[in-house]
Amino acid sequence: MRVVVEGVTKRYGEGTGPAVEALAGVDVTVEAEEFLALLGPSGCGKSTLLNMIAGLLRPTAGAIHFEGALPAGRPPTAMVFQEFALFPWRTVRGNVEFGLEEAGRPRAERARIVREMIDLIGLAGFEEKYPHQLSGGMRQRVGIARALAVDPAVLLMDEPFSALDAQTRQLMQEELVALWERTRKTIVYVTHNIQEAVYLADRVVVLSRRPGRVLDVVEVPLGRPRAEAVHGEPAFVRTVERIWALIKGQAREALQEAVR
Repeated sequence: MRVVVEGVTKRYGEGTGPAVEALAGVDVTVEAEEFLALLGPSGCGKSTLLNMIAGLLRPTAGAIHFEGALPAGRPPTAMVFQEFALFPWRTVRGNVEFGLEEAGRPRAERARIVREMIDLIGLAGFEEKYPHQLSGGMRQRVGIARALAVDPAVLLMDEPFSALDAQTRQLMQEELVALWERTRKTIVYVTHNIQEAVYLADRVVVLSRRPGRVLDVVEVPLGRPRAEAVHGEPAFVRTVERIWALIKGQAREALQEAVR
């Protein structure tokens, strides 16, 4: 499934006071089976764009559409949130099954899919545990399994590992890379972390400070599959430095405007 974002602008507060423009004229295309990262300064509209792709917000101007056949009953998108967003009264099995229940899938089909997702994401043996009995990394695995269970055409991830400690975050990044290799799911991933974006993605879309515009689309010149050792490769370091230069340029502009 291909995602096309055409000239998207988003303004908040129109008609109720001074409008705040979060995004201005954004053009982005996410290719089928691509892992695309969205990165930029705080407040640049990354999550706003992700929520518009998910259909949770409507653009003020422009359009977002999906290209490719979508079988009946298959949702175009599913979201993995920054917060774990699990139902505390449901077990791992119950949380993973939730979207399938909402879609009205038969019981036997739900059980089969949940079992497959739990095995895929490494949660076997924890099916009857509740969220409070799990580590942060395992809770986020449940969130990913719940999103994948409905077989979305596009998986949307809004800083899913930002609440984790550094070691767990690195492990989850490696697991996500391996998961993408197995599923080849189209993924749009929001992050503030440049190294994370370069390690995970095929391309990195760098947004400007508010209102967010596309500063650059950076190709990641690294092969797949990827392992942790890629962080030391010259191509990785050069790509991180290129993106960091763009981000620093935005910070300098903001500082210059603040002292005028």
